[in-house]
Amino acid sequence: MLHRRSLFLFAFSLVWLMSSWAHAEGYEAFKGLEGTLRIAGGTAHIPVMQALAQEVMTRHPSIRITVAGGGSGVGIKQVGEGLVDIGNSGRQPTDEEVAKYGLKLYRWAMDGVAVVVHPKNPVQSLTSKEVQDIFSGTLTNWKQVGGPDKAIHVITRDEASGTREVFWQKALRKGPIRQDADVVPSNGAMKTAVATDPASIGYMSVGYVDETVRALTLDGVQPTMDNVVSGLYPVARGLYSLTKGEPSSLAKAFLELLYTAEGQSVISAKGYIPVSK
Repeated sequence: MLHRRSLFLFAFSLVWLMSSWAHAEGYEAFKGLEGTLRIAGGTAHIPVMQALAQEVMTRHPSIRITVAGGGSGVGIKQVGEGLVDIGNSGRQPTDEEVAKYGLKLYRWAMDGVAVVVHPKNPVQSLTSKEVQDIFSGTLTNWKQVGGPDKAIHVITRDEASGTREVFWQKALRKGPIRQDADVVPSNGAMKTAVATDPASIGYMSVGYVDETVRALTLDGVQPTMDNVVSGLYPVARGLYSLTKGEPSSLAKAFLELLYTAEGQSVISAKGYIPVSK
């Protein structure tokens, strides 16, 4: 009888410890911490960062978290220069950047980059060659790819953008982009620009695509999360957060949150693919 009771108490204690550890891995890891956490960089990261930051601040009022964009280049530079605590990047920093700033990398999600048009545009799909020719200026009218007789309005991102970097490398094969293309500063701005211009074409993180724009099939493959995971859709990248050396206690708690069940649930809800630590 005593033996059974001991076994029961041991099993109960083990379950309690396991649930306590799981609980501590989430928002409870911020208990006892205070201060300001500054985050900036890649705009694809913003929906996840803002959602988690708001929840952390709601549960722990002594913590303030600011989340800004600016692009991947800004995220790398600002964290490297100590202007922010966490820098976000939609591309992997170069070896030179890692060495120069002493960066630590945290990859917490995968993302695809989709070619997008206005929902009223009848064009449903393009080949990689057609996309390259459109962005280079070789193709200039939608009728050349089965669309209406309208001049194609190309919209791109600035050179600091990680979204632009992966699109340029993997979709455009490092080909030229029209000099007269309009330049927008973020995924959100790209969505607004394409959603308000029926003749436009642009590209954005798959996580940003909604009913206001339409993602095109590329070489017969739809830019879905399943196709990104399988590697079938090739225009994809990792989402990284960076620190200069070892993170502070507050930064570490926030970064660890990205790998917990709570964090990965938010990542999935925002249209990205969580990555295990």
